[in-house]
This record gives sequence, structure tokens and C-alpha cells, in this order.
Amino acid sequence: MTDSVEGIVPEFLTLLHGVLDSPDIPLNVSRSYLQSDSNVKKISSHITKKVADRLSDIFKNNREEFEKKWDNLKLFIEYGMMTEEKFYEKASKFALLKNTDDKYFTFEEYEKIIKENQTDKNKTLIYLYSTNKTDQYTYIDKAKNKGYDVLLLDGQLDVHLINQLESKLKDTRFVRVDSDVVDKLIQKDETRESKLSPEQQEDLKSVFNVRVKAKEVYNVVFETLDEKEAPVIITQSEFMRRMKEMSAMGGGMNFYGELPDSFNLVVNPNHPLVIKVSEDLQKESGDKLKENSLEATRIKEEIDFMEKEHKKKKADEISQLEKDDLEKLHKELSDVENARKTTLEAYGSSNNIVRQVIDLALLANNMLRGEELSRFVQRSVELL
Repeated sequence: MTDSVEGIVPEFLTLLHGVLDSPDIPLNVSRSYLQSDSNVKKISSHITKKVADRLSDIFKNNREEFEKKWDNLKLFIEYGMMTEEKFYEKASKFALLKNTDDKYFTFEEYEKIIKENQTDKNKTLIYLYSTNKTDQYTYIDKAKNKGYDVLLLDGQLDVHLINQLESKLKDTRFVRVDSDVVDKLIQKDETRESKLSPEQQEDLKSVFNVRVKAKEVYNVVFETLDEKEAPVIITQSEFMRRMKEMSAMGGGMNFYGELPDSFNLVVNPNHPLVIKVSEDLQKESGDKLKENSLEATRIKEEIDFMEKEHKKKKADEISQLEKDDLEKLHKELSDVENARKTTLEAYGSSNNIVRQVIDLALLANNMLRGEELSRFVQRSVELL
């Protein structure tokens, strides 16, 4: 009799209590011998099968009771699915997915429910999920309003399970609800026009680039959303976030764990407040920006002319003076572009609407705290 069951009982089932009695297991031998013994391997396989069959019977005969216990069972079942291929084959029939409405579904049931509405333009089935119903409520609500269903994947192993399911389930991808704006979570063939020109959007990138924390990086991007959507939304790349989470759990990939958190600050060019910011920018700094554009255009034309002339010559025929003049022009262009950026960022930093809509987006994402939250409250009172 022994308490050491390494190699006999599958690792994910070592918490089980019971007695193994087999006349085929030799006595008084080393652990390495036991682990290589063919009878021991058969017993391990048999235990896996018996446990899977028993769980399957409970699921089939009393699903209601099985669902009540699922949250307590899922940790070792998911671990078994990730470490034992044969267990996965059986468990995939009774393993459950829970959505944010606390309803349970088998893999097959859930696929049928979301297939029509959550298949993207590339014929990929998108499983939307949340890891925290409270923190991600705004994003869940927007997805539901779009007619989508959202899973709750808040378990310790769910990040790893997602990777496995994406490899097992055909043409399937898991996407967290806060990884993009709702219109892009599941890409359709829908298009929407922007009320701001590409040039206006380019200027507003610098206007909205007014907030960078020490450990966080914000990339300002534009998405043509409905005017009723929020003016600014915070999202985080599904790939980068998942890699960082796996790194934090000891899944290797230390490179990702050392990178700062990266978020997209998504600006909606169709929202009235964003349009107002653009219009006010023209009223306040339009003349200065126009002069800057004319100067930049002049320098670019000179650079273009000189580069075309250089192409007509061999490299050794271009004098040092010509090279110096071209380098000087490039520096002048850089200075002009930096001056424009400085003007735009200064405008954004002093504009209460810009600060307010950014802080509202951060607040919706539970990222506004301490002194910044206090300033937001004070600014809100002043704006009222």
C-alpha cells in the first residue's frame, strides 16, 4: 500500500481519494519502474476513462445538479482536458461554458446558439468572452445590445483553455469584449463614412495624445462608429493581453511579461463632441496650422525635386554640398512637423472636452483613480 501515486493516477486526478488494488502491480520496486510498467500505464488510462464516464453519467442523468457543481469541478476538468488527450475527447461532450447571464452550455450547444450571428466575414466563429462581469460591464452591455452572447471565462486556467479550444474547434477565435470597439469585435461587411477628413483625423491624433502613464502606452486610433457611440473608448489588443497573462501565469514568454501594458485610445470621428473639438481647433489655431501646412508643402516639394535630380546621377556624381542641402531640408521638415505636433498637443492638454471624454473612457474601463479621478470630478462640476 502506498500514498505515492505518481505515474499511476493521472496528475489532474491526484486530489481524488480511493483505493487501487491490482495483483498485476509488483511490490517493493522503484518509482521509475512503476512509471514504466505497462500494467501501471493501463491502470492510469483506465482511471481516466472511469472518471470521464462517471462525470458523463452524472451530466446525462442529472444535468441540473451537474451545472450547480460545475464551477467547483471545472478547474480539474479543464486541467485534464489540457493534459490528457483521451480525457479531452470524452470531456468535450459534457464540459460546460457559462455566459454572463449564468446560463450553461455544452460546446456543441453553444456553437449552435452563436453560429448565425457571431460568424465574421471570413467565416470564422467568434466566441466573445469577459473575465470580469463588473469591470467589463460597459463592453458586455454593448455586445449584448448588438445581439451577441458573451461567455464568462474567469477561471485560473481559462487563458490556456482558450488557446486549446482555438486549436481544437474549427474556424474559431476567442475575443475578449474589451479588446476592440463593438463594431470590430466581429468583423462584418458593413462600412460607415467618417464625418472628418483623413487630414482632420491626423491632427486630432496629436490633440488626443495628451495622456501617457509610466507603465502604460496609449495608441490613438480612429474608428468610424455611429454618432451615438461613445466619443472615446479604451481597448486592449487581444493578442498582447493574452500573451502577458500567460507570461504572468508562468507559461514562458517572459519577453511579453516585461513589456508595458498597451492600450488603444479609440476616437469616434462621428461623435458630435469630437467634431466640435475639430471645429474649435480650427477657430483657435487654424491660421497657425495653415501656415505650417504651407511651409511643410514647400519643403516637401523641394525635397522631392532634389531627390529626383539625384536619381539622374550616379552616387559619386552627387556633391557633398548637394547632400548637405538635402539633409538640411529633411531637418527643416522634421522641425515643422514637430512644431505642428506641439501646437496640437498643447491645444489638447488645455481643452476640457478632450480631457473629459478621455477620462470618461478611462472611468468606464476602471482605469481612473487617485488624483486623476479627483481632477475629473472637479472638472465635471466646473463644466456643469
